[in-house]
Amino acid sequence: MSKGLLVINAGSSSIKFSVFALPDDGGELTLVCRGLQENLGEDNPHFKAFDHAGEVLADVHPTPGSGPYRKLGPEHRRRAADVAAPPPKPVSAAVYDHQAALRDLLDWLDQTPGLPEVIAAGHRVVHGGEEFSDPQLLTPAIMTRLETFIPLAPLHQPHNLAGIRAISAVRPTLPQAACFDTAFHHGQPELAQLFALPKTYRAEGVRRYGFHGLSYEYVAGALAELMKTPATGRVVVAHLGNGASMCAIQDGRSIASTMGFTAVEGLPMGTRTGSLDPGVILYLIERHGMGVKDLTNLLYKQSGLLGLSGVSNDMRELLASPDPNAKLAVDYFCYRIARELGSLAAALGGLDALVFTGGIGEHAAAVREQVCGLSRWLGIEMDAAANMADQSRIDRAGSRTAVWVVPTNEELVIARHTRRLVL
Repeated sequence: MSKGLLVINAGSSSIKFSVFALPDDGGELTLVCRGLQENLGEDNPHFKAFDHAGEVLADVHPTPGSGPYRKLGPEHRRRAADVAAPPPKPVSAAVYDHQAALRDLLDWLDQTPGLPEVIAAGHRVVHGGEEFSDPQLLTPAIMTRLETFIPLAPLHQPHNLAGIRAISAVRPTLPQAACFDTAFHHGQPELAQLFALPKTYRAEGVRRYGFHGLSYEYVAGALAELMKTPATGRVVVAHLGNGASMCAIQDGRSIASTMGFTAVEGLPMGTRTGSLDPGVILYLIERHGMGVKDLTNLLYKQSGLLGLSGVSNDMRELLASPDPNAKLAVDYFCYRIARELGSLAAALGGLDALVFTGGIGEHAAAVREQVCGLSRWLGIEMDAAANMADQSRIDRAGSRTAVWVVPTNEELVIARHTRRLVL
């Protein structure tokens, strides 16, 4: 049986997973299947899996304690429409949690014909603190250290670690690796990491970390391959999705990032504010009596494109909407990208290339067009036809600054690191 690696991205109520096959010749990893377990801890948990071509392998509502995937046998390889999934049943939040979901996932992977044997798992972990600048093979001691970073990323870190603990509980001998979204930004110039606060707070870890590092690592490598040189010059990558950020990269090394202490700073996002005057927070506390929970909900879940538009946090819906507030949200999003682009170009001392990635960056031609139009002063001249066709290079011949569209692949980065640590 062939061997494979499992990649996990665990959230509060969902787990995204991918499986990559290990080639016998030591070459590049290949995607075999991917999927999603959602509504964990709720009344209707849901499991979906797809093969590398997007064909449905499974679509079921698991029942706690019954091992639902073990009952499927080879039938699950048919399209979901041809497979009678068991009807949803009430599930206790205390029963169908991350551990139950990952137990069933591993059982399904074991018993699915044609899938490789999983020999290790790699996890996306948002925060590695100041300590971890590289992926780590997990041990109890490292887990203890990662738990101390929970105050730095309370909305993400606990759930990332829950996925690790869950696999440890059901497959204690399976090697696991942690790959950090902050690691790529280690080594930034000191000035790019600082806040103008007393040193006491820096000693507590209050500094700019930057996030989306796994995406930037992949894009930096992919760009070097496209350009056929590691000396890619002064590049700004715009990772635009429901979470959005930008990073200044010099020959593959992070120089500055729009995200700082948390993943709410910088660009406006689907439901997050982006950068906000701290005085607004003080105002909301004093004037409206808002506490930590209220502020967290406002900053992370009610703002951004959703808050501005009152329509949606989905860029596709905003671009299609006739509502003037939807247009306002899109215009503000592009305006902030263009402003941050100028700032990051200043940090680099110039700009040789702009790269769009992420769901919006890869697919929203209208956003790319508007951003490039606002940034012509940086030597950007867009090829409108290439942009509308979603080609990989969309600048016009003679443009001083190159413009690329590079699909990201964070899961592959995690799988590569896991292979390096385990084999």
